[in-house]
Amino acid sequence: SRHVPPQRSKPNVRLRGDLTAARPRPLAGICETGSRRSSSPVQLLAAGSVSAAERSASRPEMGGRRWLQLLFLCAALVAASASVGSTSNRTKGRSFIGQKVENKNASVESYTVDAFAKNILTGKLTTVFLPVVYITVFLIGLPSNAMALWVFFFRTKKKHPAVIYMANLALADLLFVFWFPLKIAYHINGNNWIYGEGLCKVLVGFFYGNMYCSILFMTCLSVQRYWVIVNPILHSRKKSETALGVSIAIWIVILLSTIPLYLVDQTVYISSLNITTCHDVLPQHVLAHDMFNYFLSLAIGVFLFPAILTAVAYILMIKTLNASITDVSIGKKRKRAIKLIIAVLSIYLICFIPSNILLVVHYSLIRNHGQSRVYASYITALCLSTLNSGIDPFIYYFVSKDFRDNLKNAFLCRSERTAKRMQVSLSSSRYPKKFNSYSSSSNTTKTTY
Repeated sequence: SRHVPPQRSKPNVRLRGDLTAARPRPLAGICETGSRRSSSPVQLLAAGSVSAAERSASRPEMGGRRWLQLLFLCAALVAASASVGSTSNRTKGRSFIGQKVENKNASVESYTVDAFAKNILTGKLTTVFLPVVYITVFLIGLPSNAMALWVFFFRTKKKHPAVIYMANLALADLLFVFWFPLKIAYHINGNNWIYGEGLCKVLVGFFYGNMYCSILFMTCLSVQRYWVIVNPILHSRKKSETALGVSIAIWIVILLSTIPLYLVDQTVYISSLNITTCHDVLPQHVLAHDMFNYFLSLAIGVFLFPAILTAVAYILMIKTLNASITDVSIGKKRKRAIKLIIAVLSIYLICFIPSNILLVVHYSLIRNHGQSRVYASYITALCLSTLNSGIDPFIYYFVSKDFRDNLKNAFLCRSERTAKRMQVSLSSSRYPKKFNSYSSSSNTTKTTY
């Protein structure tokens, strides 16, 4: 008898084929760049060679939604990392380590620090240099950002996405420098905090929160500017709504990310120096509320990723502008724009890279060796990074001709109204029988007989 090999079951083949054919493709919509689905801003930055036809067919509102989802995802990662850091027992925190002094008769817990920390807390670095820098930033940043915010809210009619981001950046910088007088008084007074625990927490929360908030809005500006250069025709109301939604999401992310700063006691009394520090010294028993992973999450999630995105956006912007320089008259303007982009990117990186790198190094030394000698360098770099709040108005707002025209017209109109009021006052004193009235809603002076 001839041996007949068994045949494969056809139902199994059909079943497998049916499963293969019916298998969904979850990533198809994300990878497509045609007219069916739109690409997010991050994907557009990574794929700079997208054709003009595909770009004109994309829908920017979908990219805005994905941008919002990315921001909320970053907020969740920061909160998760902060919660992990609160249960860590190996780290000592961001600041100097304070050793508790046992004194049963004392009404307030007192601590002591090592010789290195004493030299920093009593030296000219923290009592002279830091206050001078903060005073300079305050005198420049407060009026310039307040003026910019006033122009954006009351003198700018069209609220484009760039205007929305710049207004939020000015607000973040203004809130940042608003609390500088307390920090200046603290350092001038020998790093002695006399305003209470609650106000110290508010100062620390606003200091770090608004600094990283400014970084995020500068990142939004870079992406938005690149988006406008790549898609110069797309101007819709939905883009402004997306910018407004992104701005609200950023403020929520920053608000949530600063909550751990309010859960930790920030003031510590140093008995050997007879001073109460604010955020510069942490006791060893504050291990349950440790901030190692918290600040590390801020450095990575709220600075490193936005910095990479900002650098990529500006580099692609420069390449796009260089490739489009054909006419001589247009080429001069675009070369000027390229120089401005390089200046903005350089200031951004110079101001924020040193402090965040030293922050990570400081934490690594404390975690691995139990002590760190780079804290003085870190607070110096952190202080110098605040110069960005005084520079932002001049590289983002005042460099724009439209902004300068709005500001000039505002001052001219105000001076013209003041002059007309003075004329009305003089005429009423010379001719008391006449009754003069001024209408602020118009540019003319009404005289009633």
